[in-house]
Amino acid sequence: MGASSSVPQKSIHEFTVKDCKGKDVDLSIYNGKVLLVVNVASKCGFTNSNYTQLTELHNKYKDKGFEVLAFPCNQFLKQEPGTSEEAQQFACTRFKAEYPIFQKVRVNGPDAAPVYQFLKSNKGGFLGSSIKWNFTKFLIDKEGKVIKRYGSTTTPLAIEADIQKALGEV
Repeated sequence: MGASSSVPQKSIHEFTVKDCKGKDVDLSIYNGKVLLVVNVASKCGFTNSNYTQLTELHNKYKDKGFEVLAFPCNQFLKQEPGTSEEAQQFACTRFKAEYPIFQKVRVNGPDAAPVYQFLKSNKGGFLGSSIKWNFTKFLIDKEGKVIKRYGSTTTPLAIEADIQKALGEV
């Protein structure tokens, strides 16, 4: 249902989003990098394993052109109740995240962030395009196109081979 809306953008690099302090970030700064875009939450059963593994992947591949882009979201059982800055502080303090934690977004519905409308229109999921839960992941190639979508139960480390392939390491 959500994938039927037309999204004119052809690349994630065409979007501007807000950082956790509300400042504009032009995603074209990630042109040439492989990205893993994730909707995150601090009070989810998947939080510990995902944040730990996202940090591990980021640290392992950041010097090879890989970046994690985390978007806090409170749409699933209100599991990201704080502010955007609190979400960023949580990830950086508890999980040593050095990747960007952006402003809280909605990933579903009429108020879904444009970047998530783009992601979902390019790779629908099981039973349609809507995001089903926290920690849904989208792997993006160096040109800003969606390679693959992964559900919440797919751990970040399970995606490592796909990241290596996108980086040209395989």
